[in-house]
Amino acid sequence: MAEARSERTRVRRHPERADYDRATIERILDEALICHVAWTDDEGRARVLPTIQARVGDTLYLHGSRAARAWKAVAAGAEVCVVATIVDALVLARSAFGHSMNYRSVVLYGRAREVTEPDELLTAARAITHHVLPGREDEARMPTPEEYKQTILFAIPIEEASAKVRTGGSPDNEADMASAVWAGLLPLATVAGAPEPAPDLAEGIPVPDYVRHPRRP
Repeated sequence: MAEARSERTRVRRHPERADYDRATIERILDEALICHVAWTDDEGRARVLPTIQARVGDTLYLHGSRAARAWKAVAAGAEVCVVATIVDALVLARSAFGHSMNYRSVVLYGRAREVTEPDELLTAARAITHHVLPGREDEARMPTPEEYKQTILFAIPIEEASAKVRTGGSPDNEADMASAVWAGLLPLATVAGAPEPAPDLAEGIPVPDYVRHPRRP
Protein backbone atom coordinates (compact mmCIF):
# COMPACT_ATOMS: atom_id res chain seq x y z
CA MET A 1 0.00 0.00 0.00
CA ALA A 2 1.29 3.45 -0.91
CA GLU A 3 2.54 5.71 1.88
CA ALA A 4 2.27 9.48 2.35
CA ARG A 5 4.94 11.35 0.40
CA SER A 6 5.45 13.84 3.24
CA GLU A 7 4.18 14.62 6.72
CA ARG A 8 2.00 17.46 5.48
CA THR A 9 0.27 15.18 2.98
CA ARG A 10 -0.41 12.57 5.66
CA VAL A 11 -4.14 12.50 6.44
CA ARG A 12 -4.64 12.78 10.18
CA ARG A 13 -8.36 13.48 10.45
CA HIS A 14 -10.02 10.15 9.56
CA PRO A 15 -6.80 8.50 8.35
CA GLU A 16 -8.86 5.51 7.18
CA ARG A 17 -10.09 7.72 4.33
CA ALA A 18 -6.58 8.45 3.09
CA ASP A 19 -5.48 7.12 -0.27
CA TYR A 20 -1.89 7.73 -1.33
CA ASP A 21 -2.13 5.58 -4.45
CA ARG A 22 -0.96 7.53 -7.49
CA ALA A 23 -3.73 6.13 -9.71
CA THR A 24 -6.40 7.43 -7.30
CA ILE A 25 -4.80 10.87 -7.20
CA GLU A 26 -4.65 11.04 -10.99
CA ARG A 27 -8.27 9.90 -11.44
CA ILE A 28 -9.55 12.64 -9.13
CA LEU A 29 -7.44 15.36 -10.79
CA ASP A 30 -8.70 14.19 -14.19
CA GLU A 31 -12.38 14.06 -13.22
CA ALA A 32 -12.70 17.23 -11.10
CA LEU A 33 -13.73 20.02 -13.46
CA ILE A 34 -11.98 22.78 -11.52
CA CYS A 35 -9.53 23.14 -8.66
CA HIS A 36 -8.58 25.84 -6.14
CA VAL A 37 -5.04 27.17 -5.86
CA ALA A 38 -3.83 28.75 -2.62
CA TRP A 39 -0.58 30.56 -1.83
CA THR A 40 0.84 33.47 0.15
CA ASP A 41 1.71 36.54 -1.89
CA ASP A 42 4.85 38.64 -1.53
CA GLU A 43 3.12 40.84 1.06
CA GLY A 44 2.24 37.86 3.25
CA ARG A 45 -1.44 37.81 2.36
CA ALA A 46 -3.28 34.55 1.83
CA ARG A 47 -4.69 34.04 -1.67
CA VAL A 48 -6.91 31.39 -3.23
CA LEU A 49 -8.34 31.29 -6.74
CA PRO A 50 -10.48 28.78 -8.62
CA THR A 51 -9.09 27.72 -11.97
CA ILE A 52 -9.02 24.97 -14.58
CA GLN A 53 -6.45 22.20 -14.31
CA ALA A 54 -5.31 19.48 -16.67
CA ARG A 55 -2.94 16.58 -16.08
CA VAL A 56 -0.40 15.38 -18.61
CA GLY A 57 1.56 12.46 -17.19
CA ASP A 58 3.33 13.62 -14.03
CA THR A 59 2.55 17.31 -14.57
CA LEU A 60 -0.50 19.33 -13.57
CA TYR A 61 -1.14 22.40 -15.71
CA LEU A 62 -3.03 25.41 -14.35
CA HIS A 63 -4.70 28.17 -16.37
CA GLY A 64 -4.78 31.82 -15.35
CA SER A 65 -5.12 35.33 -16.72
CA ARG A 66 -1.98 37.43 -17.01
CA ALA A 67 -4.10 40.47 -16.15
CA ALA A 68 -4.80 39.04 -12.67
CA ARG A 69 -2.18 40.47 -10.29
CA ALA A 70 -2.74 37.62 -7.85
CA TRP A 71 -0.83 35.17 -10.08
CA LYS A 72 2.39 37.21 -9.94
CA ALA A 73 3.61 35.57 -6.74
CA VAL A 74 3.00 32.13 -8.23
CA ALA A 75 4.98 33.13 -11.32
CA ALA A 76 7.78 34.30 -9.01
CA GLY A 77 8.04 30.84 -7.46
CA ALA A 78 5.72 30.92 -4.44
CA GLU A 79 4.77 27.53 -3.08
CA VAL A 80 1.17 26.62 -3.84
CA CYS A 81 -1.42 24.22 -2.52
CA VAL A 82 -3.85 22.84 -5.09
CA VAL A 83 -7.13 21.24 -4.00
CA ALA A 84 -9.53 19.37 -6.28
CA THR A 85 -12.81 18.01 -4.90
CA ILE A 86 -15.68 15.92 -6.26
CA VAL A 87 -18.87 15.58 -4.18
CA ASP A 88 -20.58 12.25 -4.85
CA ALA A 89 -23.47 12.26 -2.38
CA LEU A 90 -25.12 14.05 0.52
CA VAL A 91 -25.14 11.88 3.62
CA LEU A 92 -28.45 12.51 5.42
CA ALA A 93 -28.43 11.37 9.01
CA ARG A 94 -31.18 11.34 11.59
CA SER A 95 -29.34 14.03 13.55
CA ALA A 96 -27.95 17.33 12.26
CA PHE A 97 -24.58 16.41 13.74
CA GLY A 98 -24.41 13.20 11.73
CA HIS A 99 -24.82 14.80 8.31
CA SER A 100 -21.88 14.58 5.95
CA MET A 101 -20.90 14.24 2.29
CA ASN A 102 -19.32 11.48 0.30
CA TYR A 103 -16.46 12.98 -1.62
CA ARG A 104 -13.12 12.43 -3.34
CA SER A 105 -10.44 15.06 -2.95
CA VAL A 106 -6.76 15.66 -3.69
CA VAL A 107 -4.31 18.03 -2.02
CA LEU A 108 -1.13 18.79 -3.96
CA TYR A 109 1.83 20.89 -2.81
CA GLY A 110 4.55 22.27 -5.04
CA ARG A 111 6.13 25.21 -6.79
CA ALA A 112 4.69 26.15 -10.14
CA ARG A 113 6.82 27.18 -13.09
CA GLU A 114 5.48 29.35 -15.85
CA VAL A 115 5.17 27.57 -19.19
CA THR A 116 6.91 29.55 -21.93
CA GLU A 117 8.23 27.03 -24.47
CA PRO A 118 5.95 26.99 -27.57
CA ASP A 119 5.55 23.21 -27.81
CA GLU A 120 4.67 22.91 -24.13
CA LEU A 121 2.27 25.85 -24.39
CA LEU A 122 0.43 23.94 -27.11
CA THR A 123 0.48 20.75 -25.03
CA ALA A 124 -1.00 22.60 -22.06
CA ALA A 125 -3.62 24.39 -24.18
CA ARG A 126 -4.77 21.15 -25.77
CA ALA A 127 -4.83 19.36 -22.41
CA ILE A 128 -6.89 22.08 -20.73
CA THR A 129 -9.33 22.20 -23.66
CA HIS A 130 -9.65 18.40 -23.49
CA HIS A 131 -10.18 18.57 -19.72
CA VAL A 132 -13.08 20.99 -20.16
CA LEU A 133 -14.72 18.79 -22.80
CA PRO A 134 -12.96 15.74 -24.27
CA GLY A 135 -12.96 16.01 -28.06
CA ARG A 136 -13.03 19.80 -28.15
CA GLU A 137 -9.25 20.00 -28.49
CA ASP A 138 -9.48 18.42 -31.95
CA GLU A 139 -11.87 21.08 -33.31
CA ALA A 140 -11.23 24.34 -31.49
CA ARG A 141 -8.53 26.67 -32.80
CA MET A 142 -5.56 26.73 -30.48
CA PRO A 143 -4.30 30.08 -29.09
CA THR A 144 -2.37 32.55 -31.19
CA PRO A 145 0.89 34.12 -29.92
CA GLU A 146 -1.08 37.24 -28.99
CA GLU A 147 -3.62 35.17 -27.02
CA TYR A 148 -0.81 33.37 -25.19
CA LYS A 149 0.45 36.79 -24.06
CA GLN A 150 -2.89 37.35 -22.31
CA THR A 151 -2.84 33.93 -20.64
CA ILE A 152 -0.53 32.51 -18.04
CA LEU A 153 -0.02 28.75 -17.81
CA PHE A 154 1.72 27.02 -14.94
CA ALA A 155 3.14 23.53 -14.56
CA ILE A 156 3.39 21.74 -11.20
CA PRO A 157 5.02 18.33 -10.74
CA ILE A 158 2.63 15.81 -9.18
CA GLU A 159 4.99 14.64 -6.46
CA GLU A 160 3.76 15.73 -3.03
CA ALA A 161 0.08 14.82 -3.05
CA SER A 162 -2.54 12.75 -1.26
CA ALA A 163 -6.18 11.83 -1.77
CA LYS A 164 -8.99 11.52 0.75
CA VAL A 165 -12.16 9.59 -0.03
CA ARG A 166 -15.36 9.19 1.98
CA THR A 167 -17.95 6.56 1.14
CA GLY A 168 -20.79 4.96 3.06
CA GLY A 169 -23.86 6.05 4.96
CA SER A 170 -24.77 8.08 8.00
CA PRO A 171 -23.20 7.32 11.38
CA ASP A 172 -26.37 7.52 13.46
CA ASN A 173 -26.13 6.59 17.11
CA GLU A 174 -28.40 4.01 18.65
CA ALA A 175 -30.57 6.58 20.40
CA ASP A 176 -31.57 8.12 17.06
CA MET A 177 -32.34 4.87 15.26
CA ALA A 178 -35.98 4.88 16.37
CA SER A 179 -36.53 8.40 15.01
CA ALA A 180 -39.18 8.84 12.30
CA VAL A 181 -36.71 10.88 10.22
CA TRP A 182 -35.64 9.60 6.80
CA ALA A 183 -31.95 8.80 6.56
CA GLY A 184 -29.73 7.72 3.68
CA LEU A 185 -27.77 8.99 0.71
CA LEU A 186 -28.72 11.54 -1.93
CA PRO A 187 -26.33 10.85 -4.84
CA LEU A 188 -25.11 13.86 -6.81
CA ALA A 189 -23.77 14.05 -10.36
CA THR A 190 -22.87 16.74 -12.88
CA VAL A 191 -25.26 16.33 -15.81
CA ALA A 192 -25.13 18.36 -19.03
CA GLY A 193 -28.27 19.94 -20.40
CA ALA A 194 -29.33 20.31 -24.02
CA PRO A 195 -26.77 22.17 -26.18
CA GLU A 196 -27.71 25.79 -26.98
CA PRO A 197 -26.21 27.07 -30.27
CA ALA A 198 -24.58 30.50 -30.40
CA PRO A 199 -26.94 33.10 -31.92
CA ASP A 200 -24.37 33.82 -34.64
CA LEU A 201 -23.70 30.16 -35.52
CA ALA A 202 -23.72 29.58 -39.28
CA GLU A 203 -26.50 27.38 -40.59
CA GLY A 204 -25.74 23.76 -41.32
CA ILE A 205 -23.14 23.20 -38.59
CA PRO A 206 -24.25 20.11 -36.66
CA VAL A 207 -23.82 19.60 -32.93
CA PRO A 208 -20.74 17.37 -32.50
CA ASP A 209 -21.22 13.98 -30.86
CA TYR A 210 -18.88 14.98 -28.01
CA VAL A 211 -21.22 17.93 -27.25
CA ARG A 212 -24.44 15.90 -27.54
CA HIS A 213 -22.96 13.12 -25.41
CA PRO A 214 -20.35 14.77 -23.18
CA ARG A 215 -18.27 12.65 -20.85
CA ARG A 216 -15.94 13.30 -17.96
CA PRO A 217 -12.81 11.17 -17.53
